[in-house]
Amino acid sequence: MARLLLVLLSGPYSLAVRVRNGLYSLHLLRAHKVDAVVISAGNLTTGGTGKTPLVVWLCRLVRRRGLRCAVLTRGYRATNQKSEIENQKYNDEPALLAAECPDANVVVEPDRVAGARQAIREHNAQVLILDDGFQHRRLARGIDIVTIDATLPFGYGRLLPAGLLREPIAGLRRADAVVITRCDQVSEERLAWIEEQIRRIHPQAIVATSIHAPIGAAVQAGGEIGLEELRGKRVSAFCGLGNPEAFFDTVRRIGCILVGSRSFDDHCVYTSDCLHEVHRQAKERKADFLLTTQKDWTKIAKLPPPEGGPPLACLGIELKFIRGAEPLTALIEHALNDTIRHGHGPGE
Repeated sequence: MARLLLVLLSGPYSLAVRVRNGLYSLHLLRAHKVDAVVISAGNLTTGGTGKTPLVVWLCRLVRRRGLRCAVLTRGYRATNQKSEIENQKYNDEPALLAAECPDANVVVEPDRVAGARQAIREHNAQVLILDDGFQHRRLARGIDIVTIDATLPFGYGRLLPAGLLREPIAGLRRADAVVITRCDQVSEERLAWIEEQIRRIHPQAIVATSIHAPIGAAVQAGGEIGLEELRGKRVSAFCGLGNPEAFFDTVRRIGCILVGSRSFDDHCVYTSDCLHEVHRQAKERKADFLLTTQKDWTKIAKLPPPEGGPPLACLGIELKFIRGAEPLTALIEHALNDTIRHGHGPGE
């Protein structure tokens, strides 16, 4: 009965999404253009698809070209769109982006058009990375990139609330490129099936495959731990992600012995009590380390560290492409070259 009710509720949601997309496609709803290159990184589903590492990769690519970059994000429970990471007023992804992309300005503004104008006015941004922007069509973009998590690619094939899809899979036709993430966590046959589904919907789209490659861990008390040092260690892990099992699987894949795991809600606001509870469990299970993600790390870094027991650390990852990086990079470079040719390059 509950499943039937969710399916019935997804009907009105589906209709609303289709009508809205149709109005934009017919230009009956206006997409606002701004004087900057806009690159959107988004997804089809709710939950974690590994989009944030792609945004970091895009920022670094833009900065290597010497262009001024800003990230536009709606944030989640953000308290001040102009605050600095040092003041702990960014939450969640904005804090992680600010830490990982120090050369990019992070603008937290639910109204993406207003955020874009602010980034251009206050930061003289030439390139705007629209975080989680695929469904936010009010801001016109030059490039649309969609991330798809290989471990849960199409949200059970149903729209919210019956499934995890934000819009029908056919929405992929709007994408210029698709980046499949966490490809090392599925079989080659499964990955080939996902690519086939994407090609069936949008044969012309650039399709790239990628993994979230661990690069080591940072300890809250100071110092870093290499992957070799983590291998064989007893680890208790926790996170607040849309897809927590992907993180726990990564911990196992780097050779850790996972003696305990705890998942919190996505965008969880941690308290000292939460931190002490997971630390107590790690201590009871004789863990060598208490490990979390970079995203969660930004939310607990200012909390008082628990005393005694295993040290708290976060696992660092970066996006590593398996296939398709060259055409994706060429697509972005073409847009950036247009910016420089039209007199908006470095120093203009």
